[in-house]
Amino acid sequence: MSIAMVFPGQGSQSQGMQADLAAEYPFVTEIYAEASEVLGYDLWQLVQDGPAEKLAETVVTQPAMLTAGYAAWRAWLEAGGAQPTHMAGHSLGEYTALVCANAIDFAAAVKVVKKRSELMQAAVPVGTGAMAAIIGLDDEVVLAVCGEAAEGTVVEAVNFNSPGQVVIAGHKDAVDQATKRAEEAGARRAIVLPVSVPSHSSLMVPAGKELAETLATAGFRTPDVTVINATDATPYNDADDMRQRLASQVYRPVRWVDTIHAMLGDGATSVVECGPGKVLMGLVRRINRATPVAAIDSLAGLQKALQD
Repeated sequence: MSIAMVFPGQGSQSQGMQADLAAEYPFVTEIYAEASEVLGYDLWQLVQDGPAEKLAETVVTQPAMLTAGYAAWRAWLEAGGAQPTHMAGHSLGEYTALVCANAIDFAAAVKVVKKRSELMQAAVPVGTGAMAAIIGLDDEVVLAVCGEAAEGTVVEAVNFNSPGQVVIAGHKDAVDQATKRAEEAGARRAIVLPVSVPSHSSLMVPAGKELAETLATAGFRTPDVTVINATDATPYNDADDMRQRLASQVYRPVRWVDTIHAMLGDGATSVVECGPGKVLMGLVRRINRATPVAAIDSLAGLQKALQD
């Protein structure tokens, strides 16, 4: 069986996550301690004790999810999990995939992600940006709805997550207008997400350009495993390719459907989500119901994934 390992991004975090993994594998807290040295605060304590509102802040969530995904990966290896043939990450999760594929050292990735989160938060003032999930419309209809609602501002389809699930992002008023139009067009649901940063929209172009400066000095190398870039569903190549595509990733749409199809088409036969939550596992089920899926979202999840 050929495994595609996928890593979640923002939105899958939760207070108290990975406490059971840390109880079984003491190196989990050591990984968080390594991240804390880069960040300048106790990440493990914040993840365990909250407050939840602080954990939900972009500048905390991004390094926390990178750290959690890497810790889950190390637990998978320690427990005898098989080496995957493919890796991919949803948005921020691409950094986790590259760390686990040995394309960049963990501490170096934490430093880049810290800067990434700060630049994304600074690019759009809090309260002026928004994101919403549109459920039950074809991609083409969502694109049309965004075009109609923009009216000189920005609202764009930014995450093509699964058939019938597209996330939009942009200026708050434009996103609100687009959700109304989506419901009028027959969407089953249009849900405004609890975030202030309109990730992967063109409003993030300034952040991407500044991020390129940080990426230019980061120590990337060719990955040991095929890592699929989720903005165009093709493999990363050398270090310069990673720097260029990670810089543009913050303002380009996530094409998750195409990414999963690319890995399955290249020989992967099962998908394992590595990190908190089961969001990506659910998306894979909607993309291809025949594909076996598992999630290392807890100690029990790890044990089940090893048996599958």
